Amino acid sequence: MPCPHKFQAYLNLEKLDFEPEILIVGTFNPAWPDDNYAEWFYGRTRNNYFWDVLPRLYQSDLDFRQKPIQVQDWKKFCRDNRIAITDLIYCIHDADSNNVSHQKALKSYTDESISNYFSQIEFTDIVGLLKRHPSIRHTYLTTQAKIEVFNKRWIEVENFGKKHGIIANRLLTPSANARFQMGGYKKENPQDKTPLRNFIYQKWLDVWHR
Repeated sequence: MPCPHKFQAYLNLEKLDFEPEILIVGTFNPAWPDDNYAEWFYGRTRNNYFWDVLPRLYQSDLDFRQKPIQVQDWKKFCRDNRIAITDLIYCIHDADSNNVSHQKALKSYTDESISNYFSQIEFTDIVGLLKRHPSIRHTYLTTQAKIEVFNKRWIEVENFGKKHGIIANRLLTPSANARFQMGGYKKENPQDKTPLRNFIYQKWLDVWHR
């Protein structure tokens, strides 16, 4: 069976009750495997620092990675700051839940695995979202990996932005994989996540609009 995005109903921004000024774009959050515990975008907070980094850009001291997770607080933060979130991939149609390799590929939650194992990918129409929501003036992709299947779609967004005055930038991944770009992290203390969080935050701060 195909693997849809876990929060597919949110990808086209139809549930928004405000007009966004910022659009944050990820890649994919699969509806299966069953151990995907995310309750909303970037919700696997054990290995993702999105909800640690984003509030800090707004000088917020709210701890959005606390337990229990309060998804309504994430959504309120986005509403208050006119931020919409979506992902590039809407559905992977050639995914087979009975195929062990497909299960492992999706369970890795890596863009490389998606690129290597799947080819029938339905993408979210990001340019269409920008057309329908002209209030969006900044859009950010939360990966700097130049994987062809994703890169092609993001270049379309960049080109549209250049024609319509929308700034499109790429952010360092907020996942734990950012540690591979942080020299000496594993040698220092891999159990202490504070340096990694600060590293991601600083990289975002360098790119985020003022």
